[in-house]
Amino acid sequence: MANRFIKITRGDITESTADAIVNAANNRLWMGAGVAGAIKQRGGQKIEDEAVAQGPIQVGEAVITTAGTLPSKYVIHAAVMGQDLRTDENKIWMATYNSLQRAEELNLVSIDFPALGTGVGGFPLNEAAGIMIEAARKFLGDSNSLKIVGLVLFDDNAYNAFKTALGADNLEV
Repeated sequence: MANRFIKITRGDITESTADAIVNAANNRLWMGAGVAGAIKQRGGQKIEDEAVAQGPIQVGEAVITTAGTLPSKYVIHAAVMGQDLRTDENKIWMATYNSLQRAEELNLVSIDFPALGTGVGGFPLNEAAGIMIEAARKFLGDSNSLKIVGLVLFDDNAYNAFKTALGADNLEV
């Protein structure tokens, strides 16, 4: 299990060079504002078209699309909320875990997440951080291909919440 890491960085997930990035999605997979809007704006309409063609999906599930003109190869759309725009601990856990599962199915080595459920979903940052980090730790323990689970946080509040939950900027699992 050596050489598997959870890492936290402050930055723009659309600039990530990980094999895949995660989109904090709704279950219809429409890409509106926030992280989804930034991914669509930088990567192109094709990403949303590919996603919507696979929806709707159950909240907590995840689907894969190409990444358009983004540096990553794939976008994994994690349905962290439904049309009610609400989320909870279980939905965040499942969306995180199922995103990791999709990456494993593609034999990817690295994946970068935003803070799921904390924008439109309104879930507290510190709680989301703990849930996502725990899901990543659990998944990496049994992973065959994934070696790096990154959390790319756009602002200082999110970065600090995740850094506190992890206990450092990087953690070998």
